[in-house]
Amino acid sequence: MTTKTETNFLEYRLTMGMTTMEGRGFYYPVDTAIGNNGNLYVISRSKEETTRGIRVTICTVDSEYFGNFGGYGEGDGQFVWPCCGATDSQGRFYLTDESLCRITVFDEVGNPLTHWGAKGSGDGELDTPSGIAFDSKDHCYVSDTYNNRVQKFTVSGRFLAVLGDQVLNLPWGVTSDSDDNVYVADWGNDRIQKFSPEGKHLAQFGESGDGDGQFRRPSSVAVDCDGYIYVADWGNERVQVLGPHGEFVAKLRGEATLSPWAENFLNINIEEAAARATANLDMQIDYPVKTPHEESAHIEKLFWSPVSVKLDKDGLLYVTETSRHRIQVYGRTTLDSTE
Repeated sequence: MTTKTETNFLEYRLTMGMTTMEGRGFYYPVDTAIGNNGNLYVISRSKEETTRGIRVTICTVDSEYFGNFGGYGEGDGQFVWPCCGATDSQGRFYLTDESLCRITVFDEVGNPLTHWGAKGSGDGELDTPSGIAFDSKDHCYVSDTYNNRVQKFTVSGRFLAVLGDQVLNLPWGVTSDSDDNVYVADWGNDRIQKFSPEGKHLAQFGESGDGDGQFRRPSSVAVDCDGYIYVADWGNERVQVLGPHGEFVAKLRGEATLSPWAENFLNINIEEAAARATANLDMQIDYPVKTPHEESAHIEKLFWSPVSVKLDKDGLLYVTETSRHRIQVYGRTTLDSTE
């Protein structure tokens, strides 16, 4: 049985993941990439003061677990401060590294193939790269965050063009639509920017605030086949959906339940399961100052640091939550939904 959201546009399907520093689970995940075969690549960044837990986990929406790869370091296949990932048409997985200012490329099972990029502000150089995405022609778009631009590359890392260098402020997430237009989560400007594949500025959506259609530090953006725009409204602890022309459609705060991995853990750890069974997981709190962050920090089902939104070929929406080490999955109510 699924639960519809208040707006009836999206419905909650399931939750994936649990907190682990190694093995099956995630540890401060920052992005989820979707492979051509349906496998998910979940990037765990860990905490800044520790290197343990940094890895990429391969799994499926059905919670099949295929292991981890990568880890802390500067060698081949390693990373220091991983941020975002994407896959190309051949199934290769690309990972941005904010610290090393490079893109590392892996095959579909996690074997390192190559890396490219160097720190700088010139054409093809990067300063704290974050979001990464491919269009239908396998052009690679990278949010060059501290250079306040998006760069366009070939799959081998050859520079092609710059997008948005006059209008972006600390861009983060990036994606493309079915027409290869490019959408950027303009983090510093609290808006979404839209560009043509050639870099022409086409539109901007949103403004600063916490109202419908407003954003506070948006970190990720996805666009479905109907042109609906999904935004990880990170600073407001929510996900918003806009129509093809930027009109407000829906918002989510989170409806998480236990994941299969967490249920298995509690079945084995009886004492922790017993303590959880007596806990109030949906507290009504009289907050001195009620903010989305305070609510998310205290109520388990809500998004807490929803940093990434991604769509798979079936239209499922994956919301990666950094502070709760999990992914919540939603689907359109018009796409094979049930009551």
